[in-house]
Amino acid sequence: MYEILIFMIIGYGFGTYREKRHYKSIKKREKRFLKKPVVTFDKIDNSKNITWAKLVTGNVVVSTDYFKRFIAGLKLFFGGSISSYESLVDRARREAILRLLEESGDADKILNLRIETSTIGNSANKKGGVASIEALAYGTAVKYA
Repeated sequence: MYEILIFMIIGYGFGTYREKRHYKSIKKREKRFLKKPVVTFDKIDNSKNITWAKLVTGNVVVSTDYFKRFIAGLKLFFGGSISSYESLVDRARREAILRLLEESGDADKILNLRIETSTIGNSANKKGGVASIEALAYGTAVKYA
């Protein structure tokens, strides 16, 4: 019985540490791309000369820890918002957009950003179990002359 409690405490501590570290990395990298617009609905500005345009993607899979799964299971039983999974989705979405921006190179703008998410893992279809989440961000990178 004590072993389970010890593993839960270790899992909580390690999971919290990794999540905070990932958020710190995301915030630092987001500052680099503040001046590069990413829009969900726009068209290419034909009044400017276009040097190139290409499809860019950013893909990431973020896993959850056992403590978050345990908390999510309790929330499913009692009802309510599952905030432990909300942070998982937020991190995956933001990381995918950052990877898309990194792939875009010296593009001036990213047009028509789209984000797809899906669950991955053998417990993804079981009640209360999300092993990990995949986020795919894609759009059109445009470079004006």
